[in-house]
Amino acid sequence: MPSHSLQRWRHQRARALDEIEQAHTRVGGSGRGRRYATQQINRAYVVLLASEFQGFCRDLYSECVDHLVADVPAPLQALVRSQFLEGKPFGRGNPQAGKIGSTFGRFGLPFWDEVYRVHTQNGTRKARLDELMEWRNAIAHNDFPPAVFGPAPVVHLAQIRRWRSALRGLADGFDRVLQCHLTSMLGRSPW
Repeated sequence: MPSHSLQRWRHQRARALDEIEQAHTRVGGSGRGRRYATQQINRAYVVLLASEFQGFCRDLYSECVDHLVADVPAPLQALVRSQFLEGKPFGRGNPQAGKIGSTFGRFGLPFWDEVYRVHTQNGTRKARLDELMEWRNAIAHNDFPPAVFGPAPVVHLAQIRRWRSALRGLADGFDRVLQCHLTSMLGRSPW
């Protein structure tokens, strides 16, 4: 059974992403050809996709902390919780691969090594996550270095769909890795 965080990613967060993709279709149609009127929708989709993934990571991290703290003696729970929540994990910044690894690494595991073991595609998915975050930052800060994005940066719906697919795979992998790790720590499955 998946965590509550993964269920929310698959349902509520997916619906929000589906809504923006539907807006894209309404504006640009569903047939083949260039979509001049959809570039701003694509950019909004990129930012929303990054935001929803960050929310998933925050939810999953908090859910893991809740399970760990529940097994700590009551007088120590507030102290342990505050240590895990120091610096507001996933509350600021972007869910870039390095930040994800170091944050989930607080649970005492080589996070990305474990994620790679779950599925052979997770290395490629991680690279797509980094690419998405590069685009997200360029869009959010309106800063498109030509050396990185070319003279006329355009993001296409097909690329956003590839990023979204990669994030779906990573979310599943994160959930499995943390379930296994917490199971070994707690002696029972957290979800």
